[in-house]
Amino acid sequence: MRRVDLEHVVAAAAQISDEVEFVVIGSQAVLAAADPPPELLRSMEADLYPRHAPEKAEAIDGSLGDGSPFHRTYGYYAHGVGPETAKAPAGWEDRLIALSIPPRPASDKGATALCLEAHDLVLAKCARGEARDWEFAQDALAAGLVSLERLLGLVGDLPLSEDDQSYVRRMLEARAPS
Repeated sequence: MRRVDLEHVVAAAAQISDEVEFVVIGSQAVLAAADPPPELLRSMEADLYPRHAPEKAEAIDGSLGDGSPFHRTYGYYAHGVGPETAKAPAGWEDRLIALSIPPRPASDKGATALCLEAHDLVLAKCARGEARDWEFAQDALAAGLVSLERLLGLVGDLPLSEDDQSYVRRMLEARAPS
């Protein structure tokens, strides 16, 4: 997914939900970074929810989700999620990065994508812990998009047990570029 694709998904979600602010918590939040490397842009889905009406995520998923006409037409889609999906470090809401999305043709309403900051994003993926999430973390570290020191400093703020936090630290240290 490219930034223009994320903008399209968020603009379409705004039309579906009649909301203007969306929290983007999945891997495509990386598009808020200045120049994310291509290996971090493999996903074709944008995990998001309306900031002030998360219950509308279900309607977004139904209209713009996996297998929808939107997905079949454009090759990318929205995955409506809830705020509880983000297993990011405490305070992540205060570090969201705003992407202003101008109105689409034939619309007078723009939208805003509030994207997880890169360190919060990587740690949220580490908290989930699937193989592809660890690859994402390794690629983000290798590209210099995140710093190991900052990641390690935030691990203790993850909503995980101490044992799981220790595991995340070890996994990150093992993936750091030498």
